[in-house]
Amino acid sequence: MSVARKIRILADAAKYDASCASSGGTRRDSSDQQGLGSNEGMGICHSYAPDGRCISLLKILLTNWCVYDCLYCVNRVSSDVERARFSVEEVVNLTLDFYRRNVIEGLFLSSGIIRSPDYTMEQLAEVARQLREVHGFRGYIHLKTIPDADEALLARAGRYADRLSINIELPSQASLDSLAPGKSSQQIRQSMAGIRLKLDEAREQKTQSQQIRSLPGQPLARVKPPRFAPAGQSTQMIIGADASDDRSILQVSAGLYAGYRLKRVYYSAFSPIPHASARLPGQAAPLVREHRLYQADWLMRFYGFDASELVLPGGMLSMEMDPKLAWAVAHPELFPVDVNRAPRETLLRVPGLGVHSVQRLLAARRVRQVRRADMERLGTAGRKALDFVHLPDHRPGAVQLSPAARPRPASKAAAHGAFEQTDLFGWAEPQAISA
Repeated sequence: MSVARKIRILADAAKYDASCASSGGTRRDSSDQQGLGSNEGMGICHSYAPDGRCISLLKILLTNWCVYDCLYCVNRVSSDVERARFSVEEVVNLTLDFYRRNVIEGLFLSSGIIRSPDYTMEQLAEVARQLREVHGFRGYIHLKTIPDADEALLARAGRYADRLSINIELPSQASLDSLAPGKSSQQIRQSMAGIRLKLDEAREQKTQSQQIRSLPGQPLARVKPPRFAPAGQSTQMIIGADASDDRSILQVSAGLYAGYRLKRVYYSAFSPIPHASARLPGQAAPLVREHRLYQADWLMRFYGFDASELVLPGGMLSMEMDPKLAWAVAHPELFPVDVNRAPRETLLRVPGLGVHSVQRLLAARRVRQVRRADMERLGTAGRKALDFVHLPDHRPGAVQLSPAARPRPASKAAAHGAFEQTDLFGWAEPQAISA
């Protein structure tokens, strides 16, 4: 099979993986003429879905052969899709060729499980090793890791990759038992815990290396600490393939952030696949639900919200309003908020106000009272917040949402789960997200 044909098959198969952001890596470039590439700029993500997700141009699988029979996966062992497999050298050469043509800034590499988890993980790590050690590649590398793989292989992968990720797949073991027989939530979490321990160890060694180590009259001698996945670890959950509600999904995410210090939990809306099992939904999960989960995830991580606060009584997020606005409308007794007296934690809960807007308001009120004109200078965010705050020259009555604060209907693309993914060969066609 030609390399071009393999690219078409394995790049298409990789589009179902959402966790491909390149943020957080150690800054590197080849301006010293000692290596190849850079991990600055946009990383490996070059096109964007309507929901804001980055889509990588060189995001490929090592192979779409797999020993597992996950019902939601197009690459399951019982699927009749066309199969292909790259060699280690082919992936290395493709990465370098596309980089030299200024098409990509890095590599996102995943794989189906072939032979055994250890064999597959060894192949993935070898790709990263050759890129780094043989070719001096300094671009971004994200490796999908295999939960059942030997701990030494995961350590080797972290030595060369910027980020590692292990897919949690579904929110509960019951869902895995039903839709992904053979996969264990406990084993996945154990692998995450192992990566977290190595990340903590690398952080501690970095701290120690920054201490002064020298004899009197001698130049400073710093010990370079061993490298391990400087951009951390992430995971991905499939949304809508099982009956899990948004509350349970967000609670699982909160536990993953707290327990394993994940950089990101990615949400991938399920989409029907050919010859699907009757146990799977017949319709795609709407992308607007995925989008709301990302918004709620952000509110939990940076705004102090709890998962139980953001969902409606039925356990789902509002599809008509963003979670922060829906929460505010459901708690009119907490508004309006006095911008000149409220603590930071309260201001962060005001619809329209983000972390930077709140910082600006706190800085301004140290020297004078904040007035309506100051809020309007914040732009759309400030105008949206006026319905929920009072100021010396502004006192709203009952909350009547201004045009800036009113929920906007979801786009047709988001409602139906469609987006466009850039193709390596220069054309694009509507695709649907699944996992």
